[in-house]
Amino acid sequence: MAIKERLGVVVSDKMDKTVVVAVENRFPHPVYKKTVSRTKRYKVHDETNRCHVGDRVLISETRPLSRHKTWTVAEIISSTKH
Repeated sequence: MAIKERLGVVVSDKMDKTVVVAVENRFPHPVYKKTVSRTKRYKVHDETNRCHVGDRVLISETRPLSRHKTWTVAEIISSTKH
């Protein structure tokens, strides 16, 4: 079974070793065919606290690390300079 990966934007970095990543899913509406976007927020493990708000990151699914964390940061695609 393949490991799931998602591309998203960091929207919160206030927790220690955890960031919140918003992943946008775009799809055509089944009846009206207009593009609809849905956003889902994931709590993601960031061991070194390198991610900051606005960074684009690639996250990958992992074993459960806590009650809400089952994703980890695979790589930082683009970074906002702090």
